Amino acid sequence: MAEQRKTYTAEFKVAAVKLITEKGYSLREAARNLGVSEKQLRKWKRSLEDQGQQAAFPGKGNLPPEQEEIRRLQEENRRLRMERDILKKATAFFAKESL
Repeated sequence: MAEQRKTYTAEFKVAAVKLITEKGYSLREAARNLGVSEKQLRKWKRSLEDQGQQAAFPGKGNLPPEQEEIRRLQEENRRLRMERDILKKATAFFAKESL
């Protein structure tokens, strides 16, 4: 049976990074105490430094604003292409009938 993937809240991730940055724990020591991998803790730290606390950990299904806009535009693009294709077919159909 597949192993269940662990999920952590944004608050947990921020607190874990603060152990390293503010409390003086080493990366290895903090990871061992929290039960996460060093690689994961390093990734959280980098994400928090690069994006800030609000955007670093958007959570399940909550995309950062830029990604949400890209998703919305891709969906609109898909819809417009579908409408265009329908109009092309209709034009071809009516052009055939008028002959």
